[in-house]
Amino acid sequence: MVNVALPAIRRELGGGLGVQEWVLDGYLLTLSALLLLGGALGDRYGRRRIFLAGLTVFALAFLACGMAPDSPVLIAARAVQGTGAALLVPGSLALIDALIAPGDRGRAVGAWAGLSGVASAAGPLLGDWLVQAASWRWAFFINLPLAAAAMYITVRHIAESRDTGIRGRLDWPGAALITTGLASVIYALIELPDAGWTTATIGGLAAGTAFLAAFIAVEARAATPMLPLAIFRSAQFSGANLTTLTVYAALNGAMFLLAVQLQQSLHYSPLEAGAALLPVTVLMLVLSPPMGALAQRIGPRLPMTAGPVLAGTGLALMARITPGASYPLVVLPAVAVFGLGLSVTVAPLTAAVLAALSQDRAGLASGTNNAVARIAGLLAVAILPLLAGVSTTTGQLGPGFSRAMLIAGGVCAAGGLIAWATIPSQRRNHRAR
Repeated sequence: MVNVALPAIRRELGGGLGVQEWVLDGYLLTLSALLLLGGALGDRYGRRRIFLAGLTVFALAFLACGMAPDSPVLIAARAVQGTGAALLVPGSLALIDALIAPGDRGRAVGAWAGLSGVASAAGPLLGDWLVQAASWRWAFFINLPLAAAAMYITVRHIAESRDTGIRGRLDWPGAALITTGLASVIYALIELPDAGWTTATIGGLAAGTAFLAAFIAVEARAATPMLPLAIFRSAQFSGANLTTLTVYAALNGAMFLLAVQLQQSLHYSPLEAGAALLPVTVLMLVLSPPMGALAQRIGPRLPMTAGPVLAGTGLALMARITPGASYPLVVLPAVAVFGLGLSVTVAPLTAAVLAALSQDRAGLASGTNNAVARIAGLLAVAILPLLAGVSTTTGQLGPGFSRAMLIAGGVCAAGGLIAWATIPSQRRNHRAR
């Protein structure tokens, strides 16, 4: 929804592509940095309780976003929204892993992925209509009753789940270090294309790298680390997260630029831009549950290999989406191939991550994987325009859009190769104790 509302936000609040990037990255930054903490809090204090707390913060942030008088306030509210999301996102998958019978988990994860796709399409379509009929602000306000409904359903129908064996203090130093490190690096990457190698950009990269290195050092010594480094001894867990990193970097970077390209270069309305991506949602809804069940029977390696390669092919086809391109002949085939690849990938990938760790670490597994996915998006939105030669000041994509889609396609396909090399070839019990 925010992707397609960006041009309207820019017209009312001002700023170039850099401001648009920060409207996305303000949310992704806190979400990415705090997902590990959100998963740990759920495992420790109750996944349903933390899920509800996240929903509350999320709803209040929607209200603040809709009332924002200028872009700095909007970006700050988006950062608060990311904090709420970091509490609720790990809980959704962790509750599925903890409460659903083992034989049903593949199809349940597939349903989660498919319904997430429906939400991702229904939100933009409704939001785009609101942008045109009223204001981009209503794209945020409309979520308040939805959040209230989610709270009611959770309280009424979801049982509590937690890990009763956790002891020790929470890893607050780790949370502070990764948040500060990511903020510094992403600030520098967003400012670099137009500001150049200044004291601020060089200092941001240097400081961010130092903070992230300190985070690793702290986690290695902490009694109760937010991210126990031992979990990466599982080849399946490490490989699935590397695949996540590449696939979601390609997905988020490409979709950010595609939304801008459709509206600013092909002159689609916000509603038309949202509807153009509807095939992705339909494919996710129809194919994700059976793909989850199939992966549970044959193992995740084959779908996790074929899916990213197919999705990468779709992204490469999007390089042809230039001014004057026909929707049925150019846009639709690219979107359909990409959606098919994504549908083959997401449910098996998510199930592989959850199966790689013991069930009492479901929040940690979900939080880590979601953090990797969001960090991938965070970095891609900042780096892809830089690599493709897109100016963040003018917001005009030009030939840089096609270069960006080819880069994204190659990165996505690389995820399939990583999965082939790291994921076991047959279905086994890979939960690490």
